[in-house]
Amino acid sequence: MRAALARRGDAGALDDVLALDAECRGLRAEVEERRAESTRMAKEIGALKKQGQDVPAGQEDAARALRERTAADEDRLRDAEARRDVLMLGLPNIAEDAAPDGGEDDAVEVRVVGEIPAFPEGAKDHVEIAEGFGGLDLERAARTSGSRFAYLMGPLVRLQMALVSYAVEVVSSEGFTPVIPPVLVREEALVGTGFFPADRSAVYATADDDLFLVGTSEVPLAALHQDEILDEADLPLRYAGISSCFRREAGAAGRDTRGIFRVHQFDKVEMFSFTTPEESSAEHLRILGIEERILQDLGIPYRVVDVAVGDLGASAARKFDCEAWMPGQGRYREVTSCSNCTDYQARRLRARTKRGKETIPVHTLNGTAVAVGRTLIAILENHQRPDGSVVVPECLRAHGAPEVLGPS
Repeated sequence: MRAALARRGDAGALDDVLALDAECRGLRAEVEERRAESTRMAKEIGALKKQGQDVPAGQEDAARALRERTAADEDRLRDAEARRDVLMLGLPNIAEDAAPDGGEDDAVEVRVVGEIPAFPEGAKDHVEIAEGFGGLDLERAARTSGSRFAYLMGPLVRLQMALVSYAVEVVSSEGFTPVIPPVLVREEALVGTGFFPADRSAVYATADDDLFLVGTSEVPLAALHQDEILDEADLPLRYAGISSCFRREAGAAGRDTRGIFRVHQFDKVEMFSFTTPEESSAEHLRILGIEERILQDLGIPYRVVDVAVGDLGASAARKFDCEAWMPGQGRYREVTSCSNCTDYQARRLRARTKRGKETIPVHTLNGTAVAVGRTLIAILENHQRPDGSVVVPECLRAHGAPEVLGPS
């Protein structure tokens, strides 16, 4: 575990946990010893009184003092255990050996798929394109809600609805049950999935109800089988969450935050699997394959990268990102990711399966079928034409999208 944490750049975290745990063990031994002594004294005093004999001078005072000291030590023990548990909740998953070392800039390119389109007159970005046919209003959204919000209008709404419908059709054909989950969850669901405590600052909280808006439907889908023992014969269990998501994005100003690339509210279709430990690696590649199939059907050039250990979220043991080519930015940007969380979330949420006489945690995995806003950007920018129109991918036309989105 210490070596795994060192790969993530936090080698000392385990030492802090072990030091507090040692303190807890010592306190617990003292408390249990005093409880036993207090019980013995109480029985002795009770027996004397029952027999009508006098209790030796000072014995009841000594028993009372012992009870008070025991109560104080119990408070110290609870405090130490609470501090230890907070530190333990902050420990991340153990990364797979095959995951590359390093940080944000050290992801390893696995493959590149598709040809980058050439635009003789220069590529427009999605804001110019969408505003040209009346599909996007950022100015009024900023007036209504502040920065990093958008009104999607008319034809762009139809394109989004077609995209979601198409993605649901694909994942359903791959055995994922569509789910519209709650997007307000209790704190336990966010702790269980590993978003708390590390990412608490990125999550919106309601003031009066102790509920939190999710940044991904991974959270309610993982909690779907919280405190359950699943029949191993039923595994894998696969779900696809269709939901709005909410995040306090904090990226730097500039092209990264222009338009709908990095916003506070967005929609996703998210795949989630519960499986056995033996099958989780294969399931991970299966989810990645579905993500790639969708990008290929949409005619979007992309690359797959193996994310470095230092850039993994707390719950992930390994993660692959699919980065779409964004002509408006002139670079590949993440549009989907898929993570194998092994038994990290399942242990926290107590999602288990029975194997003979043994009960073991299942493994959980998640992957984005479509992050709608970013996928819309990739469609608009890669399929734009010189007159400002956009050729809609054929797979979306059967789901209600027009053949062409044109300027008004």
